[in-house]
Amino acid sequence: MAPGYRFGPFLVDRAGYRVLRDGRQLDLTPKLIDLLLLLLDHAGELVTKEELMDALWRDANVTENALAQAVSDLRDALGDEPSSPTYIKTVSRRGYRFVATVAALPEPAAPREPAPGVDADAIAVLDFTNVSGDADAAWLSAGIAETVSADLGALGRFTVIDRWRVIEAARRLDGLQDIAAALRVGMVVVGSFQRNGDRIRITARVVDVRSGEAIADAKVDGALADIFALQDEVAAQFASELGLGVDGRARHGRDTASLEAYRALVEGWLKVDTLDIRELPAAIADFERAIAVDPRYALAHTGLASAELACYESTRSDNQPERRRLERAEAHARRALELDERLAEAHGSLAMILVSLWNTTEAVRAARRAVALEPDNWRHLFRLGHATWGDERLRAGAATLAVYPDFAFSYFQTAMVHVARGDLAEAERVLQHGTAVQDRQIARGERYPALGLHWLLGMVRLAAEDPAEALEEFDRERALAEPHRLYGREYAMYALLGRGSALHRAGRRDDARAAFEDALRLYPQHPLALIGYAETSGEPFNRVRAAIAGMRATKPIQAAIAEGALLAVQGEPARAAAALDRMLADAPPGFAGWHLSVQPLLRDVAETAPIKAVLARLAERAR
Repeated sequence: MAPGYRFGPFLVDRAGYRVLRDGRQLDLTPKLIDLLLLLLDHAGELVTKEELMDALWRDANVTENALAQAVSDLRDALGDEPSSPTYIKTVSRRGYRFVATVAALPEPAAPREPAPGVDADAIAVLDFTNVSGDADAAWLSAGIAETVSADLGALGRFTVIDRWRVIEAARRLDGLQDIAAALRVGMVVVGSFQRNGDRIRITARVVDVRSGEAIADAKVDGALADIFALQDEVAAQFASELGLGVDGRARHGRDTASLEAYRALVEGWLKVDTLDIRELPAAIADFERAIAVDPRYALAHTGLASAELACYESTRSDNQPERRRLERAEAHARRALELDERLAEAHGSLAMILVSLWNTTEAVRAARRAVALEPDNWRHLFRLGHATWGDERLRAGAATLAVYPDFAFSYFQTAMVHVARGDLAEAERVLQHGTAVQDRQIARGERYPALGLHWLLGMVRLAAEDPAEALEEFDRERALAEPHRLYGREYAMYALLGRGSALHRAGRRDDARAAFEDALRLYPQHPLALIGYAETSGEPFNRVRAAIAGMRATKPIQAAIAEGALLAVQGEPARAAAALDRMLADAPPGFAGWHLSVQPLLRDVAETAPIKAVLARLAERAR
């Protein structure tokens, strides 16, 4: 039998036990998939009712009505019309024939040594298929996969691929072989669940990618209220069939005994992972519901911390960002660690929060702890890069990309160091690579493409006196920076600032002023936009000074940079350098002022001795 088939817009994957239409998985029951495979295995031939009944309902006391209903349901799923069939033709009183043109998928190659770069012990767990199509149980698709991933990781036998990467690969690829190749894994877990009232059945298998064979199977039935034990039993059955021992799982603060809390946690994370700021209030409500049900649920506190941080980040470029969000985020991350000090996700989340609070010393400690607990987790490696600076950030960035080569944000972090050092050629090399990765992600429709890389590349090109190419990069950034995406409004504004500066450099004063006006519509009091507008319109700098004064208490580093930029455009390099030098002296360790070497507002004074001294100090901090 073929490993699968293609017909019309459909792909049938026997090993994955799934049917896709134009890349989207259909919600079919196992019985309907079995029926379709039987017809496809004999495409063009009559398959009698007796043959179908015997194969599908062996030893079961059912009538032909069950078969007729199954065929009707399958036709509905395929969009087939019984009166004018495209796929399934009824042969009166005898049976059915599959009449469409069918292409069998090629047989998998004979087992061989893993391809270079493939980890034979690495395993990826796909979302479990909701075969009953029960919308109220849809959250279990990701929830079961998350738990099975964690349980397999606890066995100590497998390298379990991060679920974020698995979801990305599964969204853009069809077959298991393609998904596995993208993730460089030797094994894939596929499964499904079917809810019936207050009961649930979970089936799953571990597929050896080289051979296409199932090397372990699991099937569990029970009450939905016992979902935690049922999920753990899946991994236990896998372990038994693979000859691995299973230790009893001690319940920690990261776990909960409440199904309601668990569901709220999963639904909250699904919303946060969209990186859509419109989803964040609902995500916060989900995590708060989980904590209300189980106040000792450490993972729920961690989720709430991350959601609150994301809300803050969406306001971070405002003159008065929502600092209370940061304070709430910090409190919940610390509460999670009180409940479970070994929860790496809580340490990693705390590190990100502390960076936003400019408590970089403790942020580095938290990020290092997360990496120590889960050294192969790319998220923690990225967070370590975010918290650190100089050579340690470069090492963390390289480690992140070694685990997750397509995480474009890591290229941005790396380029920041080179920009601060004044090594713009190396920054451009990194950014050219990073933008290619980012653009490939977007073309493939992945969920989490980065922002900011085209903007920063434009800034580097502008610093290299290439305003035409800089404009192209700024316009690319504007096209990507959708307002509802996290950081979308911010980078749309920065792209407009860059565009205004490039146009001003090219002598197109009116166009430059229009760009700064557009930036001010996004951030009405942003001091750098106000400086650009004042320069191109002839307006006095009064609004700039008021904006700087208003943000000194909440954003002292950004206020000092704006003050230095204002003094620079007013032709006072010594005073500009003094303001920037004070900022660097007062700033905590880390990336404060990292972009000064490509700041267009400093261009006219960049070669003066005072500004050169500031840039040298900035470069030294980045070593």
